[in-house]
Amino acid sequence: MKIDSGTTAWMLAATALVLLMTPGLAFFYGGMTRAKSVLNMMMMSFAAIITVTIAWVLYGHSLAFSDNPSSFLNNVVGGLKDVGLQSLVDTATKDDGTGMPSLVFSAFQLTFAIITVALISGAIADRAKFGAWVVFSVVWATIVYFPVAHWVWGTGWLNALGIEDFAGGTVVHINAGAAGLALALVLGKRKGWRKEPMRPHNLTLVLLGAGLLWFGWFGFNAGSELAVDGTAGLAFMNTQVATAVAAGAWLIVEKARDGHATSLGVASGAVAGLVAITPACGFVDPWAAMVIGLIAGVACAYAVGAKYRLGFDDSLDVVGVHLVGGVIGAVSLGFLAAHPFLQQQNKGLFYGGGLTQLGLQILGPVAIGGFSFVVSYVAGKIIDKTMGFRISTDHEVTGVDITTHAETGYDLGTVHASGVASPNGPAVVTKKVDA
Repeated sequence: MKIDSGTTAWMLAATALVLLMTPGLAFFYGGMTRAKSVLNMMMMSFAAIITVTIAWVLYGHSLAFSDNPSSFLNNVVGGLKDVGLQSLVDTATKDDGTGMPSLVFSAFQLTFAIITVALISGAIADRAKFGAWVVFSVVWATIVYFPVAHWVWGTGWLNALGIEDFAGGTVVHINAGAAGLALALVLGKRKGWRKEPMRPHNLTLVLLGAGLLWFGWFGFNAGSELAVDGTAGLAFMNTQVATAVAAGAWLIVEKARDGHATSLGVASGAVAGLVAITPACGFVDPWAAMVIGLIAGVACAYAVGAKYRLGFDDSLDVVGVHLVGGVIGAVSLGFLAAHPFLQQQNKGLFYGGGLTQLGLQILGPVAIGGFSFVVSYVAGKIIDKTMGFRISTDHEVTGVDITTHAETGYDLGTVHASGVASPNGPAVVTKKVDA
């Protein structure tokens, strides 16, 4: 078995970059919540790393990327040939024996599954039971993410039709955004929503998280070429271009609309640009990446306010950024797709392609968004009716960090807990909090 060392080295690095995005997301989401919920919010991302990794090894990779013996069922979900990943040991990704070890490819795809699940958690901040979230993360990955990955990146029905999604606009962002909307409806609004201020408690964490996401996203997008070549370079450049333009566009909208350009705005705009360019990064020219970033920055800046008009409490704007941004990126391919290996009929309208590809780029978001919303809503309702998905009102008011994890994100009272007198007063004694 011959292994391409350059490809393998790059893919190992890209895999590490994408995994880093989930702790980055934890910082991003954690800073956006209230102080009494920051640890719980971050724990939801780390829980996704645990649960999805286990499910992926046992059966997730197989359901997403192996072929189902039934040609009819293969349109929907993969088979069980690769359960436990034992069949991937000492194999390579290409039939001719060159490329990367199959386990490297599997690890790379695992990191995508992890962050997709973690993204959903932002829609239900401050009010979800941690145990219910753990259960949901396994159920959702199993019955939604793994089949959808097979539809688009495996040998499923959307792939057979010819949909283009370079790095996950449909599989990751539309999928997670629709699920986030469903769970926001299942759990309902936070106590005091629209009556009490629920501003981000730590914008420093938000900016740190956005920076880590931006950094890791180069592995997310450029790594999706699965090779070291010109397309990987194109995806890398387009990721930077679209993100910068979207961040700037969001700031301009804020300044024109509100009179202030904010740090939360630049972080949110950057993420919106990253989301929108994801499905298109390896298919469009850099000038087109600028257009996609501009549209995403403006559209998502306005979309995040839709929850107030429509009455659903999407705590951290998963719908406004990931669902809307993912749709912009996916549909844009129907107009702007040009490079590098597309057949003429798969190119966008601006490059001589026909309406067929545009139709596919619309069908994908509709099908995946609809499927994810319905299944997520049903799964969330079942969990809510059986074990309860929402914490009690008392626990929500007190703060889920204390009531669930017996911790606080900023335990400043323990600075002088040794019994030594504080220079500003008597010794501070800490009190044990029951779990």
